[in-house]
Amino acid sequence: MNTFKRLLTKGASIAFLFSVSGMLLADELNLRPGVTEISKSVYDLHNLILLICVLIGVVVYGVMFVSMYLHRKSRGHEPAQFDDNHTLEIAWTIIPTLILVGMFIPSYGVLKEMYNTENAEMTVEVRGYQWKWEYKYVDEDYNNSFSFFSNLSTPRAQIKNRQVKTETYLLEVDEPLRIPANRKVKFLVTAEDVIHAWWVPDFGIKRDAVPGIINELWAIVPEPGTYRGQCTELCGKDHGFMPIVVEVLPEVEFDLWYQDKVAEKIALDQSKKRQSDPEFLTVSSGG
Repeated sequence: MNTFKRLLTKGASIAFLFSVSGMLLADELNLRPGVTEISKSVYDLHNLILLICVLIGVVVYGVMFVSMYLHRKSRGHEPAQFDDNHTLEIAWTIIPTLILVGMFIPSYGVLKEMYNTENAEMTVEVRGYQWKWEYKYVDEDYNNSFSFFSNLSTPRAQIKNRQVKTETYLLEVDEPLRIPANRKVKFLVTAEDVIHAWWVPDFGIKRDAVPGIINELWAIVPEPGTYRGQCTELCGKDHGFMPIVVEVLPEVEFDLWYQDKVAEKIALDQSKKRQSDPEFLTVSSGG
């Protein structure tokens, strides 16, 4: 009896260790909670649906294996002879339907909120190219709108394995997208050539960039910082070389940066206008 208790205790300890290590591994492989309310809602919804699926699997397979074990032929059981069972058929139709309805209710709330781009405080157009991103800050006043391209900046030496790869290997760009913290930003996602996909996992947002179609999404990021993502739609030979970097700045710092960029844009436009003016061309040519 003591031997049995020792074996039982040892088995329980091993099972506990396996369960703890399994939970740690599952947490490592699980979705990341992210930093936005949407990303956290998606994370909670994912865990809820996963738990429901696991419970369904445990119940279904548990009943199946227990039934096979307790009613096996070696114990003298004879198989029942019947053609159908209306009660059972109705039950296994109604119960899954109720489960799906129960899963739909929280899912609908999250999806509805994900697509609600109303009351955005600023708008950014995201346009995919092979193989780079163009970001345009859209404003009703043309003078306050400007755009730039964001290209991979990882050194070719790292890609060719001639240098040690950094932690941000293939996740760094020459010009990141900058947005303010604690403001609702609407993104208009489209593409110029082929289908791309704009994905920032910490924001819990992803949308296909399709030529000729504008897809909308939004984010309110409460924490300043640098967040990285990638194109997640196979778009050609350099698909893996068009990262996304979003730098979230404190509101005051962002406003100052935005004003500087607008001033640069206005100065550049005025310079181009002067250079294209016939009178300027005549003077500069000495005529």
